This record gives sequence, structure tokens and C-alpha cells, in this order.
Amino acid sequence: MNHTPSAVRRRLLAVGIIAVSTALAVAIAARLSGYGVPVLLVMACGAACLSAFCDLLFRVADAAQATTHRCTQPGCDFHVRLTNVDAAESRRWQEIAATHPHHTR
Repeated sequence: MNHTPSAVRRRLLAVGIIAVSTALAVAIAARLSGYGVPVLLVMACGAACLSAFCDLLFRVADAAQATTHRCTQPGCDFHVRLTNVDAAESRRWQEIAATHPHHTR
């Protein structure tokens, strides 16, 4: 089992995201049930909110942890987005992005 600090940090982040999403979904479901909404509809709305909050928070966490390397040519929109790589691998991709042969607009 992988117990490196980064793996533990990712697991804790995932647990935190799921806990926050669950709390928000339960709060919304509780408010809906107070208005006399049928139980199945409350469960469906709660599940949809849980899914939406998890997706949003995982995307935000991924965006915060990612590194992006872009082409250095003016007008070229080529870029490479990396997550969970070491410094050597990041440097290698930075060089690839800077010297790629197909410049796009």
C-alpha cells in the first residue's frame, strides 16, 4: 500500500471533499423535506446535489494541484497539463512544450 505523504494527502483531500459534499447534500435534502416534498424526490435531489458538489470540488482540487507548461512561440496555444509528477518529469514536459514542432492557433 502506498503511504507516501502525497498519497496520504490525496486520500485526506478526497475524504474531505466527500464529507463536505455529503453535508451540503444532506442540508439541502433536509430543507426540501421540510416543505413536504415526497421522500423519493428528496433522495433524488440529495443524490444529484452530492454528485454535483463532489464533481465541482474534485475539479477545483485538480486544478489547484496541476502544473501547465505552454509553448513559448507567440500565438501558439499548445499546452501540457500535468498532475502528480516529479520535478524531472515536469522539466521534461516543459522542454517538450517549448520545442514542439506543430504550432497551433
